[in-house]
Amino acid sequence: MTDLTALTISQARKKLRAKEITSTELTSAYLEAANAANGSLNAYVAMTDDLALEQAKTSDAKLAQGEGGDLEGIPLGIKDLFATKGVHTQACSHILDGFEPRYESTVTRNLFDDGAVMIGKLNMDEFAMGSSNETSYYGAVTNPWRGGDGTKLVPGGSSGGSASAVAAHICAGATATDTGGSIRQPAAFTGTVGIKPTYGRCSRWGTVAFASSLDQAGPITRDVRDAAIMLKSMAAPDAKDTTCADLPVPDYEASIGKSVKGMKIGIPKEYRLEGMPEEIEQLWQKGIAMLKDAGAEIVDISLPHTKYALPAYYIVAPAEASSNLARYDGVKYGLRVDGNSIDEMYENTRAAGFGEEVKRRIMIGTYVLSAGFYDAYYIRAQKVRTLIKQDFETAFAQGVDTILTPATPSAAFAIGDKEMASDPVKMYLNDVFTVTVNMAGLPGISVPAGLSDAGLPLGLQLIGRPFEEGTLFQAASVIEKAAGTFTPEKWW
Repeated sequence: MTDLTALTISQARKKLRAKEITSTELTSAYLEAANAANGSLNAYVAMTDDLALEQAKTSDAKLAQGEGGDLEGIPLGIKDLFATKGVHTQACSHILDGFEPRYESTVTRNLFDDGAVMIGKLNMDEFAMGSSNETSYYGAVTNPWRGGDGTKLVPGGSSGGSASAVAAHICAGATATDTGGSIRQPAAFTGTVGIKPTYGRCSRWGTVAFASSLDQAGPITRDVRDAAIMLKSMAAPDAKDTTCADLPVPDYEASIGKSVKGMKIGIPKEYRLEGMPEEIEQLWQKGIAMLKDAGAEIVDISLPHTKYALPAYYIVAPAEASSNLARYDGVKYGLRVDGNSIDEMYENTRAAGFGEEVKRRIMIGTYVLSAGFYDAYYIRAQKVRTLIKQDFETAFAQGVDTILTPATPSAAFAIGDKEMASDPVKMYLNDVFTVTVNMAGLPGISVPAGLSDAGLPLGLQLIGRPFEEGTLFQAASVIEKAAGTFTPEKWW
C-alpha cells in the first residue's frame, strides 16, 4: 500500500476526490507518524488526535457527496502563533501557560472552512523571536536533515516546527509566519518551500503579534504547487484586520508550469556579501542559469540601501514587540507569579514568563522608544525602511518582474552552536537576505535549489511585486523543475 504520508497535498487531494482513500485513513497515517516522530523532532507542542479524526470524518461525509473545499480532508500542522478555538495557543512561551482561546484566527478559520484537518500545534521560537527554534519554552526543534557525522541541526526559525514537520512528512503542509524571514529561512534549511506573501494578503487577526507592521502569515509545504494551494485558502479580505487588503485572491495554482520566457529576473549586486561562502554563490549562479535556460532575461540591478536593512529591522521589530508584549502581565490570562504589590506581580510574572531572547528584544525596543532615543533610532530606522522600499520600486519600475537572491547565508547549523549562542548578532545575520522583503512589505518565496558540500539543502529566494505572488510561483516552479525536490533520509 502507498505510504499515505508520502503524498503531497495535490496528490492526496486527487486521491481523496477520486475516493481512492479517505480522510480518516490519511489523517490516521499522519497522526501515527507524528506521534512516533515527535520524541525525536519535538516539532509539535500539542497533538489534537480526537479533533483531527472528528474533522476527517466530517470531510469524508462531504467527499462522499462530491462536495468539499480545496483542502477537504487534508491534514495540516498549525504554528502555535495562530489562535485555535479551545486548543493550546501559547506562542511557545511560558507566560501564556494554559491559554486556550475562545475564538479562531482568520487564517485557520479560512483553512478549516476549506476542509483542512488539524493534526496539532507546531513548535516555534518564543513569540516568533529567533532564527533557529531554540528559544521555545518547549525546547529546540530538530531538523530531519542531519550533519554528515550525525550532528543534530536546527530547522531554522521562528517557524522551525512547521518546516521540520513538513520535511519529515508528519503533516501534509503547515501554517507559518514571517517577520524577518521566519518562513523562508526554515524552508531553506529543511528543503521545503515557504512563501511570505505581500503584507496584507493574509489577515493577522487572531495571530499573536510580534511586530505588527512586519508580521505576515504564509505556508510551508513540500513543493511549489502545494504552497500555491495553501496560500489561496489562507488569504482573504478580513474586516477584522484593517491592514488586510480588500483584494480578490487569484488562483495561484494556475501559475504553476507557465513559461518564464521574456520574464526579467533582477540580480542585486548588494546581495554578494563579503565572506559569503562559495557554495552560496555557486547556488545563486546555478539558479540564474536555470531561469536563463527557461527563457528568462537576467538583468543586474542595484538595491543600494540593502546594507542598512538588518540594523534598521532590529530597531523597528523590537520596538513594536515591546509595545505588543506589554499586554502580558499576569492580570487577565496565562502565567501569574504573585508579589506584594501589583507592580511586583507584573515584574515577577514577566521575569519568569519570558525567555532570554524575548527579554533582550523587549529591552532593546523599550530603549529605542524611550524619550531622547525615539528620534535618534526609531524615526531614523523608519526613514531607512522607506528608502529600502523605494529601491525595490525603482527596480520594478525598470521592468524587473522578480528578483533572485540566496535565501540564507549558509546551510543549517548545529543545535547549540557555541558561536551562535554566544553572539546574538551572528544569529541575527541569518536573516540578512530576507529582512528587506518584510521591511518593504513585498512577497518572497524560498525554493530548494541544491545541496551544500555537506549534503544539506540550500534555498534560493525570489522577491516579487506587491500582490503578484503568482509570478513567484511561476518562476519558483521553473527552479523546482530544474533542481528537483529534496528529502532527508529517515532516522527519527
